[in-house]
Amino acid sequence: MNHWLGVVCRDHVRRATERGIAQLGHGKRPNLARLAAGDWLVYYSPRTSLHDGEPLQACTAIGRVADDEIWQADEGDFHPWRRRVDYLPGAIETPIKSLRLDLTGEPNWGYQLRRGLVPLTGQDFDVIRSAMQAPRVPA
Repeated sequence: MNHWLGVVCRDHVRRATERGIAQLGHGKRPNLARLAAGDWLVYYSPRTSLHDGEPLQACTAIGRVADDEIWQADEGDFHPWRRRVDYLPGAIETPIKSLRLDLTGEPNWGYQLRRGLVPLTGQDFDVIRSAMQAPRVPA
């Protein structure tokens, strides 16, 4: 089992969680092929939407890859590759800067996120998962 951080804007993450799917790299297949059934995927959203979104820099969803099937969807002129993911319900959007992670401990840490999918250490995954599942404090 591996832990991954996928970089996707929040609008696209919301659509993915509603559908129970993962899509990475603007629908390309290679990053999805790196995932295996049972792997964990955390979505990190640098912005709220793809082109004109506000900066966000938060972990926005977390789930487990359901199986090994990768399929190509048909959305008219767009044919993205997808995988099934079982997302944890009620995950709390968590600013990445609020977490002490190995991933963010180095200068220019965000540069590696340009690949769209990066491995997470087990320790970083545990920190993120704990923060995203923390009990909500009443306002």
